[in-house]
Amino acid sequence: MTGFAGSAGGLDGLRWTWDIRGVNGKGLDLRFRVPDWIEGLEAGLRAAATKAVVRGNITVSLRVQGAGDDSALELSDDHLATVLDAMARIEAQAMSLGLSLAPSTAAQIVGLRGILDGPAAETDTKALCAMLLQEFTGVLDDFIAMRGAEGAALQTIMTSQLDEIAALVSQAADQSAARRDEQAEKLRLALARVLGNTDGVDPQRVAQELAIIAVKADVTEELDRLRAHVQAARDLLAQTGPVGRKLDFLMQEFNREANTLCSKAQSVALTQVGLALKTVIDQMREQVQNVE
Repeated sequence: MTGFAGSAGGLDGLRWTWDIRGVNGKGLDLRFRVPDWIEGLEAGLRAAATKAVVRGNITVSLRVQGAGDDSALELSDDHLATVLDAMARIEAQAMSLGLSLAPSTAAQIVGLRGILDGPAAETDTKALCAMLLQEFTGVLDDFIAMRGAEGAALQTIMTSQLDEIAALVSQAADQSAARRDEQAEKLRLALARVLGNTDGVDPQRVAQELAIIAVKADVTEELDRLRAHVQAARDLLAQTGPVGRKLDFLMQEFNREANTLCSKAQSVALTQVGLALKTVIDQMREQVQNVE
């Protein structure tokens, strides 16, 4: 699920701003852009975020600078030299392959991690780290609350989609019952063809072929499984913990049953219901990708 949270604070001549952004993702991908000179900060932030979030591509940014004085920021000459040397090597290798890279601007280079940071020597980094980790808890709570609000909206959408799937399954059952006489006639014709060509054929083989014909026309199991999947999805949506992966697997099962229903339809009306069912399932599957 997507989400955003931000905060600002300050201590001992420093001020900082937090920024947490999250977008959809199948797994958990945490990225941190925090000052290197605050020892232990990134590890602490990662541990806190990992406990609170299970799924999503999440970026945590922290900018620290002198209060009211950007001149307190220092340029890391060693780090800058390393970055420039790496850029030169990358450009040289790209040119050797006939590739042309867009030129980098000074603003882009300054924005790279470690190029421009606050003064580490004049600050008690242990106390600062402890305060930042404590403050991060509140920012993370705000981020999770926003994701929770989106989750509630998604729950409403997917509940509506499940209602539509359940209604289509009922329509499919009605269409299956309506075609019963037609299917019985087709089975009688098939039986006549089989019995008309049974000279020298094993009676057991004839019985097997007739059973296969009957099974190919019966969609009762598919409809029963679809109803079971609807109830399982409702139960998952009622839970409070992460259910995204379970729902994703369940949507695969929904799709499998809908495909089988269409392949066994042997009726225009039932096929149309099956296609409508596949459409709603695909729409719901897209929404499930947003669920943690």
